[in-house]
Amino acid sequence: MSKRIFIIYTGGTIGMVRSPQGYVAVSGLQKLIDEKIPPRLSMDMPDYDLFEYPDPIDSSNIRPPEWARIAKDISDRYDDYDGFVVLHGTDTMAYTASALSFLLRDLTKPVIVTGSQIPLSELRNDAQTNLVTAIELASSYNIPEVCLYFNGVLLRGNRSSKLLATGFEAFASPNYPHLADVGIYIELNQHALLPVPDKIHFELPDYNFAQVRVLSLYPGIEAEVIEAMTQTPCRALILRTYGVGNGPSLDKPFLKALEQAHRRGVVLTSLTQCTSGSVNLGSYAAGSELAKTGLLGGGDMTVEAAFAKLHHLCALGLSSDEIRRAISKPRAGEITTKKSI
Repeated sequence: MSKRIFIIYTGGTIGMVRSPQGYVAVSGLQKLIDEKIPPRLSMDMPDYDLFEYPDPIDSSNIRPPEWARIAKDISDRYDDYDGFVVLHGTDTMAYTASALSFLLRDLTKPVIVTGSQIPLSELRNDAQTNLVTAIELASSYNIPEVCLYFNGVLLRGNRSSKLLATGFEAFASPNYPHLADVGIYIELNQHALLPVPDKIHFELPDYNFAQVRVLSLYPGIEAEVIEAMTQTPCRALILRTYGVGNGPSLDKPFLKALEQAHRRGVVLTSLTQCTSGSVNLGSYAAGSELAKTGLLGGGDMTVEAAFAKLHHLCALGLSSDEIRRAISKPRAGEITTKKSI
């Protein structure tokens, strides 16, 4: 029996066209695919159904409620298809891929998120190859997780980040190996893949997009910034610290602001500002002082993964203490633990 793939087109560069204001997202992707992919090639592709959102958008306008919408659309059709492809803009693609990994836990089928740096409407583009390869990965390989495919590499969705604004090699996975490398052959890294679960464990709560905030430290940051960022309705703050988790440990008002936020129930999580590496708050005194305020280490999670994970934990209705206990425990392979090394 032939495989069937469900494709969701949310918008993004892959389906954009030129306008006087620059590239804009438009509907009508199926017509464009028919024009760009010759019949002799499309005959070799698996059967697919393309679901175009009636309001395709630039991914810079994506908000957490849209993550839940995509996950529900996949969940509602999960038994009807062999794999899923989500076409998405690159700017927030890693955020969406991360969020889907928590919403659609314990997958038994591939969910491949992809897009392009140049629209399919252009003569020279990366859209066609990314689209065709994502469909092939979703239909022909046993990949039981949410992935991000781009320019020859398959990455775990919640380990990916966009590192290049304009290059084709836009995405990387700084703290985790590729799940597959795509060249003449598609070579899966079986040891890096999540195991196939016994059954799915989808969690589809409603998302509130105002509860998690992100702040990068900078020299001379004032305590008032922390105070402003942690006011209601904030339930969690990701603090992007220096190196392995260091910060202004001699700034008493700054430390007091963190401690007060912790006491109000705000979950404080530290991630490194570096592209790769992990937080270890006990490595330096400058990190240990921050830890005394209630700041927790986020390990080697990406900002995108931690942001999506905290949204998810908040949406599940967990208490602050429950979220604090859960933040460093892997839910979908998003963080390295001693057991996973």
